[in-house]
Amino acid sequence: MAMARSSMGRIGSRGASRRSARHAEPSNIPSPYDDIPIEQVWASYQETADGTIRNYLMEKYLPLVRYNAERIYSRLPDEVDIEDLMSAGLFGLMDAIDAFDLGRKVKFETYCAPRIRGAILDELRSMDWVPRLVRQRTGKVEQIRQKLEMESGVTATEEDIAERLGLEAEELEKYLRDGKAVGTVSLNRRCFPSDGSRDVREIDVIRDETQTNPLAEIQRNDLKELITKGLSRAEKLIVLLYYYEGMTMKEIGATLDLSESRVSQMHSSILARLKAQMQHRMKELEEADA
Repeated sequence: MAMARSSMGRIGSRGASRRSARHAEPSNIPSPYDDIPIEQVWASYQETADGTIRNYLMEKYLPLVRYNAERIYSRLPDEVDIEDLMSAGLFGLMDAIDAFDLGRKVKFETYCAPRIRGAILDELRSMDWVPRLVRQRTGKVEQIRQKLEMESGVTATEEDIAERLGLEAEELEKYLRDGKAVGTVSLNRRCFPSDGSRDVREIDVIRDETQTNPLAEIQRNDLKELITKGLSRAEKLIVLLYYYEGMTMKEIGATLDLSESRVSQMHSSILARLKAQMQHRMKELEEADA
């Protein structure tokens, strides 16, 4: 039962910590511990493990969480929420308070900073779907690229990088491919500032590939009818399958039960006739304009 209460208390504290991340500033409400030397507060907490004292210590060192979270956040893309980093930092602060030992004669600020940063970095790693090995390989390739360019003053080629790393060209290509295939962009990320009060986001300017331009669709159908006008059924199919469906000559031949060379001959004949028709109509248009 005691263990269960301890576990429930820790879960509750973590939930409270996540809520506190939204307001990570010390409270202005006076505390009875403010007038007591901090060493005595620590000694009292380590003797009693009193939750009230623990909350006081959490609030007192809360600015350290914000400081470390903001330093890490400054090097991250916009889609990362600083509140998530601060929530993770609060967990690190919580663990540091529980593990701190007065007997080591170390200032708590010095002791807890690495734990706060470690908790924030662990949170970032959990948010990243890229395996750490891929990140390490990509970072190593980029370091070698920069080093080669600093040495030679010219853009480093993949062959130069592979030679410096002692890799085969195929293996380096795999490193680069793995590193590029995992990039993501938040649709809520700011694309560029606007003249108004609201920034333009990626979702506001992204192109919808599922939508078609009605005018372009009409022109496409008119062009299809113009090109296939006067052609036999087989010739129409060759034009439509090749230019509109993206099939190869061999695939078209299999569909029409013709040889690939015969389809190629018919295609060349169709192009020659269409070219003659277009030239004739151009002359008619020029005479009409005159």
